[in-house]
Amino acid sequence: MKSIKPGRGPSMMGGVMSIIAAVFGLIWTFAAAGMGGGIFALFGVVFIISALVSAVYNFKNATSENRYSSFDIVDSESEPDPFNARFSKTDNKTIHESDSNTGSFCPYCGTPAESDFEFCKNCGKKLP
Repeated sequence: MKSIKPGRGPSMMGGVMSIIAAVFGLIWTFAAAGMGGGIFALFGVVFIISALVSAVYNFKNATSENRYSSFDIVDSESEPDPFNARFSKTDNKTIHESDSNTGSFCPYCGTPAESDFEFCKNCGKKLP
């Protein structure tokens, strides 16, 4: 299956930022409740709930073997994920310099390209 998956690092960072957002929501809720602002305290509760849902999603995506994909278009061998060695049971294949010069696919859009082409026929970017 072809897919683009968010990296484990950005997913972990999203989880950490969600926890920080939940702490901000707690501070907001207590401050708003202390000032008697009922609607503002309710906003803080909604903020906390959405931050916790986001944290669960991001931490699960960062640590699970089967991550969610953002787009389904790229082969799994096209770029190894450095965190797969720790969290996945499958080994990554490393891309060697000689493999990248074959010119079989555009590294930007994935379109098949001839080895003698200098630019991609689909996206127009210069091929390596």
